[in-house]
Amino acid sequence: MKKNITFVVNPISGARDKSAIKRYIDERIDKDIYNIQMMMTEYAGHATEIASHEREKGTDIVVAVGGDGTVNEIGRALVDSNTAMGIIPCGSGNGLARHLHIPMNVPKAIDIINGGNVQSIDYGRINNLPFFCTCGVGFDASISMDFAKKKTRGFVTYIETTLMDYLRYKPETYNITTENEEQEYKAFLITVGNASQYGNNAYIAPNASLMDGLFDVIVLTPFNIYDVPVLAYRLFTKKMEDDAHIIKFRCKHLTIKRAQPGSAHFDGEPYEMDSTIDIQMFSKCLRVVIPHFI
Repeated sequence: MKKNITFVVNPISGARDKSAIKRYIDERIDKDIYNIQMMMTEYAGHATEIASHEREKGTDIVVAVGGDGTVNEIGRALVDSNTAMGIIPCGSGNGLARHLHIPMNVPKAIDIINGGNVQSIDYGRINNLPFFCTCGVGFDASISMDFAKKKTRGFVTYIETTLMDYLRYKPETYNITTENEEQEYKAFLITVGNASQYGNNAYIAPNASLMDGLFDVIVLTPFNIYDVPVLAYRLFTKKMEDDAHIIKFRCKHLTIKRAQPGSAHFDGEPYEMDSTIDIQMFSKCLRVVIPHFI
């Protein structure tokens, strides 16, 4: 019996021609395995609505054709269900897809879906909002907030935003409570990694796993401008945890308290949050189509 698969295409993610992607899907997907449906999102949150409906129908796979935002919208609708999520990465960062070794090349990503290898991965909730890749507060949250306001997207714009934010950003003091201990840190940023990277192969938590039931928490303590080149090098060479300014630990549950409300981020999207932020792990609750070699 054929499986039912629905491709949910975000027409505004990234810079790729979505008409070409639709053609690739039609030509390359194995029609001996799948009955195909394709839908386009029309507004923020629409992907979640579509995926929720497909879950209720018992659709076997819902494929996110877009970036980490689209992945998040679909993933949140499919947790704790038998419907699996596939990914054709077409966004700016594609953090979850890169962690899972899903190719950035569309035909090759479709081949992964044809392979049909489904595994269950962890996900987290930040103040009850689901995330699948990373979340956090501090400098990276500030960048996410400012990047979201830009008229152009992409890696170059992200780097420009990062440099401008660095010149004005001041570290804050945070109290972190986990199931094991309570500590206070003055930090430039705190990132909670379910997956290993932000996207674009920027590995903030290079040893994070999607299948171990634990977050990798990275605390970057204050540093001076002369440290920036080394930190940037470590970020893109999976050596971030080797830096003297990094404090790293693992946990299933943490609460972050700061002096006042402010920005946070999850899966690359900015969000205004309270001074108290609660982050919880949910182990192996989302079925995802991934390469056979993982």
